[in-house]
Formats: sequence, C-alpha cells, structure tokens
Amino acid sequence: MKDQALWYLENIDVTGIFCPKKVDAHSGNHKVFKKGEYIYMPEQSSDKIYFLNSGRVKVGTIGESSKEITKAILGQGEVFGELALVGEDQRRDFAYVMDDATVCIVSVDEMKSLLKDHNGLSLFLMRIMGSRVLKMESRLESLVFKDSRSRIVEYLKDLVENKGQRVGYEWVVHNFITHQEIANLTATSRQTVTTVLNELRTKNLITFNRKRLLVRDLEQLTQEIH
Repeated sequence: MKDQALWYLENIDVTGIFCPKKVDAHSGNHKVFKKGEYIYMPEQSSDKIYFLNSGRVKVGTIGESSKEITKAILGQGEVFGELALVGEDQRRDFAYVMDDATVCIVSVDEMKSLLKDHNGLSLFLMRIMGSRVLKMESRLESLVFKDSRSRIVEYLKDLVENKGQRVGYEWVVHNFITHQEIANLTATSRQTVTTVLNELRTKNLITFNRKRLLVRDLEQLTQEIH
C-alpha cells in the first residue's frame, strides 16, 4: 500500500516550496537536529511551521504524573507545528527528534505568503489537519471500545497500511519503534506490548527486531482485532 503521508508529492512539489534551496544545516530556513534534541517544547512561542526533510520526529505531550503521551511519529515529507496557522499562540505539544533530522522551518508570515503564491498548498494543509483529526478520533474510539490487545494489533495493522512495503505476500516496515513508544501510542503498558508482540510472533504472524517489523499475513493479523 502506498505511503499516505506522501500522497501530495504527486500533485505539488512541497519539498521545493518549503526547501527551495539545497538542504544545508547553515543555510536559510534549513536546520539539522540531532537525535535526542527537542525542536520545540510546550509553552514556547508557536510561530513556525516545520517540514521534515529527513529523519523521524515524535510529537506528543506530557499528561498527569508526568506521563508522556505520544500523538504521532512523523517521517520524511511530513509537516508539523501547523496549529500555528490557526491561532495557537503557545505550543501545547513537544517535538522530539528520534533520529537525526533535517528540518525546513517556515515562519507563520512566510507561510501565509506561500499560501497566496501556491494554490495547492492550502488544500495540502487542510488535508493534513483533517487527516490528523480523523486519526485522533479513531484512537479515541479504540480507547473506548477496544481492549489493550486489540489496540496494539490495530496499531500494527495501521502502521503496515501507512508505512509498509509489500515484499511478495509479506509486508515490511523499516525503523520499527520501541515497545514503549507503541505503549505510548496505544495507551497500554510496555509489558502488555511485549506480551502481545511475542504472542503474534509465536503464531508466526509477525517477526520483529529493533530495525524492522515483518508481517507475514496482514489479513490474518487484521482478524486478531476484536
């Protein structure tokens, strides 16, 4: 299945709009962030939009008792910080660099100018915002109606459908995230994630390590969701 995060590249050169010059850590609006750095934190000024040219970034928030809540894990070609365009004055989330990342940074004023010059950009941003609202609603429904095991399996299915590459009858997802990250995304515990993954591996539905997830039978995996 096609990576839905990159759907817009067929219709509009978003990379060329956000990063019109050669990507360089010391030039213009391009910046390189190292693994473990924060691009922004809650309560910082919300006045920029970010385009992820390479690497991975986690967007999340801190809940009660300092518990981290992961909202999204983003990869190449994705945009974040877009709420600055709709009146957010201060960040409510954090953006954390999971792998060394090259980011193109555009101010709100610059983005408004780009929107005037590029007709397709407004549709692109509306699609991003709408897609994220739908994903959050889907996650909320899962929390209410599905048990922990089903939420974890459903996450794996969605991950394959959005990020996976088909290899024969199997599907592979590179840069597989940690058990704790899956727990943060599914409102479960790391121990529960480990138990479910090991159970699915015992059933020969998946294999995994720190670098990749291999789903042997996506249809059968989907049937594990109750």
